[in-house]
Amino acid sequence: MNRILLAGAVLAATAAPALAQEAAADPYPYILTSLLFLMGGFLVFWMAAGFAMLEAGLVRSKNVTTQLTKNIGLFSIAAIMYWLVGYNLMYPGDNWMSGGWIGALGFAALEPVGAGADVVDTSYASVGSDFFFQLMFCATTASIVSGTLAERIKIWPFFIFVAVLTGIIYPIEASWQWGGGWLSEAGFSDFAGSTLVHAAGGFAALAGAIVLGPRIGKYAKDGRVIPMPGSNLALATLGTFILWLGWFGFNGGSQLAMGTIGDVTDISRIFANTNMAAAAGAVTCLILTQVLYKKIDLTMVLNGALAGLVSITAEPLAPSLFGALWIGAVGGVIVVFTVPLLDKLKIDDVVGAIPVHLIAGLWGTVAVIFYGEANLGTQLLGFFAIGAFVFVTSLVLWFVLKALGGIRVGEEEEIAGLDTTELGMEAYPEFARG
Repeated sequence: MNRILLAGAVLAATAAPALAQEAAADPYPYILTSLLFLMGGFLVFWMAAGFAMLEAGLVRSKNVTTQLTKNIGLFSIAAIMYWLVGYNLMYPGDNWMSGGWIGALGFAALEPVGAGADVVDTSYASVGSDFFFQLMFCATTASIVSGTLAERIKIWPFFIFVAVLTGIIYPIEASWQWGGGWLSEAGFSDFAGSTLVHAAGGFAALAGAIVLGPRIGKYAKDGRVIPMPGSNLALATLGTFILWLGWFGFNGGSQLAMGTIGDVTDISRIFANTNMAAAAGAVTCLILTQVLYKKIDLTMVLNGALAGLVSITAEPLAPSLFGALWIGAVGGVIVVFTVPLLDKLKIDDVVGAIPVHLIAGLWGTVAVIFYGEANLGTQLLGFFAIGAFVFVTSLVLWFVLKALGGIRVGEEEEIAGLDTTELGMEAYPEFARG
């Protein structure tokens, strides 16, 4: 099953007349698949808490409240924008404004059936469950941007960017594959979004980091990288475990069907592979940081687990457990070597989201060729087409926001911390800020 088939079935269900009068021959696949979307959706929703805790732990204490505000704000904005325009733009059915490139405009409408009514036809799943599930992926894309740009971006320009990203940019590029657009026709394969969600969020974050610039004092004139430790590694670890848990819904729900024995078996396989990739990414970073730095780096280990998860997301079903292990392990290697590379380029990524989501997303997209029918050329075409679109549109939007009113707080505000200067509210008021 894939999102294109689901989109067609859900749109057909929306248009079906007399929905509450015609009973389906077998309602159980409909019921179980709708339940899969709802359960998967609230697991992916829980990832919003994971991002919030991870970021709160990896920023300095003077910026914690700001990160928490950004995370609850971005999710809420995404929910409204995806309803207002994003869902129909991503799943236009036959209503493409430009063949295979841009979907239809219009807000999502969920047709009521009525309390206690039987399901009327053999449609795939309820429209509401599909909308709910897909919304969570949209919001996840925005969450990736938040951590990279922490500790120096103004809140309201960030929220404006999120509105455009979740309402327009993400739905357009996701429609190219999951909405039956041109990438789908070309044979591109991305099961749950290594490119469409994670790399897309990474490209948006990269564009923002370039326009925004590094934090004050991050890079010394002599080329040294000045460490800026996070405020609470316990929170960062909690956030990683929450994300790990939510990923079972992210990948498992992307099976998009739970009405047969085969579907449930596949979902269990996806869960096992997802877990294995995360574990392998973490263990790889445990070993590599011990060897390279003579001490384990917890922040690298946390990001190694996340990179393993991103790496397996493009194809979590087909590999064996050993396949998931080595795919996730490569994700861990990517983190250890890409984080310092970004610092050499003076790209300040506060939480390491670009290595985890963009670079590991590229790897996961390429790794599909080892276990699926996709070819390398098509996978690279999809990755770089989506990357170019998201990066360029995000870069333009960041420059526009910068020109209109600025996107970065002043030097004094940044040094004092965004919690007091942007919000007037501290996360840890009883402690000295640092």
